[in-house]
Amino acid sequence: MNTQDYSKFQELSPFELKDKLIEIAASASERMMLNAGRGNPNFLATHPRRAFLRLGDFSVEEAERSYSYLDSGFGGLPDKEGMLLRFENFIHRHEDRDGTTFLRAALSYAKDQLGIHRHELLHEMVAGFLGCNYPVPPRMLTHAEKIVGAYLGKEMFGSEPQQGPFSVFATEGGTAAMTYIFQTLKANGLVKQGDKVALGTPIFSPYLEIPPLPEYDMPVVDIRMEEGADWQFSDAELAKLEDPDIKIFCIVNPSNPPSVKLSPDDLDRVAAVINEKRPDLFVVTDDVYGTFADDFVSLFAKCPRNTLCVYSFSKYFGATGWRLGVIALHEDNVFDTALTALSEDTKKELDWRYSSLTTAPREIRFIDRLVADSRAVALNHTAGSSTPQQIQMMLFALAGLLDRDDRYKNAAKSLIRKRFNTLELNMGVKPHREPEDVNYYTLINLQHLSGRLYGDAFADWFVANKKGYDFLFRLAEETSVVLLPGKGFEVVDASARVSLANLTEAEYAKIGAFARKVISEYHDEYAGQQG
Repeated sequence: MNTQDYSKFQELSPFELKDKLIEIAASASERMMLNAGRGNPNFLATHPRRAFLRLGDFSVEEAERSYSYLDSGFGGLPDKEGMLLRFENFIHRHEDRDGTTFLRAALSYAKDQLGIHRHELLHEMVAGFLGCNYPVPPRMLTHAEKIVGAYLGKEMFGSEPQQGPFSVFATEGGTAAMTYIFQTLKANGLVKQGDKVALGTPIFSPYLEIPPLPEYDMPVVDIRMEEGADWQFSDAELAKLEDPDIKIFCIVNPSNPPSVKLSPDDLDRVAAVINEKRPDLFVVTDDVYGTFADDFVSLFAKCPRNTLCVYSFSKYFGATGWRLGVIALHEDNVFDTALTALSEDTKKELDWRYSSLTTAPREIRFIDRLVADSRAVALNHTAGSSTPQQIQMMLFALAGLLDRDDRYKNAAKSLIRKRFNTLELNMGVKPHREPEDVNYYTLINLQHLSGRLYGDAFADWFVANKKGYDFLFRLAEETSVVLLPGKGFEVVDASARVSLANLTEAEYAKIGAFARKVISEYHDEYAGQQG
């Protein structure tokens, strides 16, 4: 049995630790490494991608209508006049090709459900695919914003009524959204060093790591979810939000790594604290996993004035490499209210900061300051995600809107939940799901697993001898399986996060068996000490 001391790695971010575990796991050339430590899915949406390719064929044909006499691969900007008729002819010529049916349905849906003229949308899509102009408006292309907004409305509000209009800012993935939010809050004097940040923990580790950075220096207050209550909040934990020194509350819902959504009751209790006790609180909800949950409703729906919604298309559509994320904010919001309440001296400083953009800088809304600050203000005119990215994002959103029977959604949920069952069974335990469980990840509580397999006395020994962290390295070295520590996500008990999105079911069976094998070896060590 390996006795190497791995304690020197305990302070690494879980995603930096991952690289060390991969190095160890890959060192055994006779074994295949199984990396269940990262959430990149191994499934993806094909229909909106085929639509993107067919749109590309048409877009290039449109460009080739100009300058063809030069015979040098030259093309020109697409001409809106007559484009819709040419597109109908294109569809007719390629009726049997995947993607064309999707595009026809997309244009029909946008006209019928969203009131977008087909020729206007088509021109935006063609020019956007070609990438022949800067993103205009910089925050997001006009029709792309409306379509993505409709998709967010469907997925984030569920059965809740929408509370007024909201704006959308297209970002380079959810991680860029997180970065921009903290930057703009600080740049606009809405938070300062020493202000507290409340985090609904466990949580995606960057939310833990950003506030302590020197440029922010913001103490973190844990608002801890209780594992014994299926990762929901107690009243005592929520009461912490009443502290006026807490300026921001960040939550990932469904959670990462437990992968559990807030229950309807919990959501109402969180909303009641914010709406009744802290109407001034800035809330950031990261809802990237919401599309995998049953009957999902976001805090963006329950606390519309207070909440910035961060969403990424990366997981649900299998698009991490595309870097497609958004920030959504209602037009009536506490961020803009807080800007008007700043001191006159601070307002004057901000007048100077944004003076190159307008003669009335105080009228710039918070969401548009996010855009400007993302490009150091001076480059606001070239801000925005690339237009081809925005077109693919639009097509993903349309795929969600057109999925009336939830065929894609149900397939995605069924896939990850079947993997969860396989993992649990091969660890030697009976699978159990609570109503709010999502199962994009699962958090293996090593203490509980040890107890379920070999009894409470062994579980106590496992914890007392600090075997939980050592477990990850032994698993990597002896079986080439890579998991991440729950500790890096502010999980209290010894635990390991397993992504259920990025391997095959057969490989999850192996991970379960390998995990049980390592626990069994610890039990042999324990039994030897007892004898």
